[in-house]
Amino acid sequence: MTSIASEYIVRYDGTAALTALRLGAIVRRLRRERDWTQEQLGRRAGLKQAYISQVESGVRANPSARIVMKLARLGVPVTTLLK
Repeated sequence: MTSIASEYIVRYDGTAALTALRLGAIVRRLRRERDWTQEQLGRRAGLKQAYISQVESGVRANPSARIVMKLARLGVPVTTLLK
């Protein structure tokens, strides 16, 4: 079972998982720091602009490792996206 606390889902076993909203906020911040549009990031990452929009808004929950690797084409280590 889980309960929502701040930006993380905190499981009853004490572990925490990154929420879709947190990942989306990180992607948006990094994209804006580079002055890229969602379309530009999408082209670099091999993803559609609509998918980038869904990630940033938190609609796309639990992206696969493959997608996170593509998003790392923002020029950051994957661990930066998973903070």
